[in-house]
Amino acid sequence: MSASAARPYTLLSIAAAILTIGLKTGAYLVTDSVGLLSDAMESGINLVAALVAFWALSFAAKPADQEHPFGHTKAEYFSSGLESALIVVAAIGIAIAAYDRLLSPHPIEQLGVGLVLSLVATAINGGTAWVLLRAGKRLRSITLRADAHHLLTDVWTSAGVLIGIGLVKLTGWLILDPIIALLVAANIIWVGVRLLRETGSELLDRSIPADERNQIKTLMLPYEQQGIQFHALRTRGAGSRRFINFHVLVPGAWTVHQGHHLCEELELAIIQQLPGSYVITHLEPQEDPESWTDQELDRTPIA
Repeated sequence: MSASAARPYTLLSIAAAILTIGLKTGAYLVTDSVGLLSDAMESGINLVAALVAFWALSFAAKPADQEHPFGHTKAEYFSSGLESALIVVAAIGIAIAAYDRLLSPHPIEQLGVGLVLSLVATAINGGTAWVLLRAGKRLRSITLRADAHHLLTDVWTSAGVLIGIGLVKLTGWLILDPIIALLVAANIIWVGVRLLRETGSELLDRSIPADERNQIKTLMLPYEQQGIQFHALRTRGAGSRRFINFHVLVPGAWTVHQGHHLCEELELAIIQQLPGSYVITHLEPQEDPESWTDQELDRTPIA
């Protein structure tokens, strides 16, 4: 399963988070910059998120059982949901620290050392995010993709902090440091809310992407040209898995064996085209009026 294949990548994320926490904390301690403090706090969130991602992917990789006949892949959404909440909490903490520094600005010390440490940490996050994003797309793991986008946000956050510190050095305006930190906090909240909305949408059984539905429709075209009809296509995603079901309408004179063979052929074709799919078909006779009464259930029309 892709969850099993994705799990080792979270170990890379954990290692990168631990390393960047050390580097960014060191940068804050030598500079006393609240902007770098906010950056270090976000790396702390990265570590918690990576640990939760490892647990979620471990749980999602468990095979289906009697109580969970469709598997455990939705466990991935617990990771992104918790990560969203933690991001918002961290942003509030950053904002409080920045507000205090805004009222009582402090000079930034040993700027050169702090910048070097922060730049190294940013490079580590950027490289890790690139690896996770590629793996997440290849393995269809929302957990890895969410972790990658969070790390990329951290990279841009670090860039903003470094620019702010540079401006403080050039202008001598100490107030720029807490102002940058407040902007960082606002950006982190925005990311947290966006991730939370995406998680909620997936938990509500959102349909699979339009391009994947179009692939299913393309597979059906040769059969439609032979007189086979389809309707009531319904799809949903659950972590790395897809669940697809639709009705297959064939001539009433067909034998059970013919109908069963066609459905098996269709299901196998879709699984080969979209690996990780669980396909259910429902066979109906074209001549029976009741076969058409369930078209109103179709939320993603085939034709």
